[in-house]
Parts: sequence; C-alpha cells; structure tokens
Amino acid sequence: MRLSDRITHINGGGSDGWGVFYRARAMKAAGTNVTELTIGEHDIPTSPDILTAMHRAALAGHTGYASVPGIPALRDAVAARVQARTGVSTTRDNVLITAGGQAALFAAHHAVCDPGDRALFMDPYYATYPGTIRANGAVPVPVLTAPADGFQPRAEAIAALASRARSLLINSPNNPTGVVYSDDTLAGIARVVQDHDMWLISDEVYDTQVWHGSHLSPRALPGMAERTLVVGSMSKSHAMTGSRLGWIIGPQPAIAHLIDLATNTNYGVPGYIQDAGLFALNQGPATEEGIAAPFRRRRALALDILSRQNILHAVPPEGAMYLMLDIRPTGLSGEDFAYRLLDAHHIAVMPGESFGQAAAGHIRIAMTIPDAPFAAALEQLVAFATELTIPA
Repeated sequence: MRLSDRITHINGGGSDGWGVFYRARAMKAAGTNVTELTIGEHDIPTSPDILTAMHRAALAGHTGYASVPGIPALRDAVAARVQARTGVSTTRDNVLITAGGQAALFAAHHAVCDPGDRALFMDPYYATYPGTIRANGAVPVPVLTAPADGFQPRAEAIAALASRARSLLINSPNNPTGVVYSDDTLAGIARVVQDHDMWLISDEVYDTQVWHGSHLSPRALPGMAERTLVVGSMSKSHAMTGSRLGWIIGPQPAIAHLIDLATNTNYGVPGYIQDAGLFALNQGPATEEGIAAPFRRRRALALDILSRQNILHAVPPEGAMYLMLDIRPTGLSGEDFAYRLLDAHHIAVMPGESFGQAAAGHIRIAMTIPDAPFAAALEQLVAFATELTIPA
C-alpha cells in the first residue's frame, strides 16, 4: 500500500544527519567506552524535587484528561515568566502548552503554512527543522549564514528568498552554533518579515543560556507581537528533556486555532507533568541559573584549552550548551573529522554538515559531560587535529 508523500519525504530523501551518533551508540552497545559530546542532554537528571511534585500530582489523581490548552495555573505562570523576561504583555490567552518544543515547532508551522507554501529557516539549523516543515506539507527554504559573519543572519539574504514565503524560523541562542543574534540582526529580521508580510517563528528554548550579551525576543520589537509565534520549553531551562513540556506564545486568535489543533492531535499534556512544570517554574530564576551554570563553566574551560593552540577556531560561543569548532585547517570535512575522531579515540561529536550547508567544515561539541572528562576529551580532540594538520 502507498504511504503519503508527506510522511515518506520528511527527510527529503537524504540522510537525517545522525550517522555519527548512531555509530557511537552502536559502539557503546557493543561494549566500547565512548565519550559522547553529541546531543543536548544534561549530565544531571531532573531535580528530585520536581519529580516528587510530579509523583505527588499523579498519586493525587491528576492522571486523567487535562485541560487541552494547558492547566490555567501553568499557562498563567508561563505568561508571567515570558512577560517578566521580555517586557511584552502576555496572558494565558497567549499561551498553549505543548508536548515539548518539538511539538510546538510542528504546531506553529501548521498554524501559518498551507501545503506548498515556502517556509524559510536559517542554515545552520537544528536537525529537525526541514523535516518539521516538510511534515506540514510546506517547502523548506534554507537561508545561508556565513562563518565570516559569525553566523549572524543578513537581512538582505533573507529578503532575497522572502518572495511568496509565509514564514521564517529563527533560533537564538542558536543550536548548533552557540551564536546569540544581535539587536541589529533581529531588527533586520523584523524589517524583512514585516515588509514581506510573513510570520516569524522564534525558537527560544535556550533563552536561559546566554553567556555573552543578552537575549532579545523578537516578539518585543515594534509591530512584531501580532506576527510572532515563540517556541519555549522546560527541557533546557529545567533539565526536563524527557518530560516533554513546552509552549507556544502568540497572538490570541492564533492560539485559539492552535488549541483546535491540539484537540485533534495529542489532546493535551498529562496533568501530573504540567503540575510538575508549574512547581519548577515557581522555584524562580535562581533554579534556572543553577541548571545553566555547568555550561557557562565548561565554556570557560573550553576557551582556555583552545587558547593554547592555533589550529581549531571556535565560533564565539555566546549562548546554549554547544561549541562550534572550525576544523577546516585539518583539510577534512566535518563529517570525515567526526568519523575519524570516533574511530581513533572513541570521542563522538556532531559534524557541522548534520546542520546544513553553512556549517560544512565544522563540528559541534555538546558541553554535556562533567568538567574533568569534558576537558580531557577536548584536549584529546585538539591533539588529534594537530596530528592531522602537522605533517609527520
């Protein structure tokens, strides 16, 4: 029987970019000790206090159908958090609770794109972006950024592709590059979006992980609140990746229709998980800062190690839990470097090519293991790159 083109073409007929990761996991399953610097998974578990709140809510009976838009108290808490962080008036009517940030990305594109519409996104990109767009029946159109620009998007590059586009997806702080978009960059993006009457989908799941400068939500810019859908999540801010708890922030009419979509897809997020999320948010900013602290610390460790050599160059790591390294001086592609590093030293990193054309010749390192083994792995990686670069 024939399956739909929409589902069989989610990956565009090519690789999903996770080959090195899959090999590393196969090696681990076979008993090899592999140092994984691949995915954005905290090395600390979800707080026992949050899990206790989740357990208590489940035992209290919040295991039946929950309110599809999200329980009112959680929507209020998310709205208050967003308003406090961005300065934009936000109420529960601007909030839909979703099954994590990925579900929010899917729903946001479903809200603004019809089948066949052009949907722009920045390259480098998080690996699921083009597949999410294809799964909605839209046409993914990458907008290339450049290492020479620090991977900051150029407004003119977006404008050149904006004709007949319905949406633009951005991500700051950025995965995979660690770049935080500047105020000038975001102003240029807002100008193009308004000039071409597009929706902006702003993925802000790393908004608590800013190491240099500050995070500006484009929803806060003049004229942008009515055309911006913000994707948020508790995965990164509260180490709750497996809880699958996220949200969309947007204008009330869009949220009302997104609630209809939620009613006809997953029918809401389990109530006991929402209760745990409410408990976590009520712990305040200090908890979020504590979750982010290890990545700030490992960034400093990495920059110190890299400062002692001149072969590998880091894209300025301004935010998020990743480090993007330019490995082109070795003469290898990011994919070749990653496979050779894995086979020779059992260190797994993600090739830049997994995240699009613009990141070719780079690797992404997740700063997601404890400090000492992280530093040791990075020093081994630097030594490996030196061996490749300096002839015997």
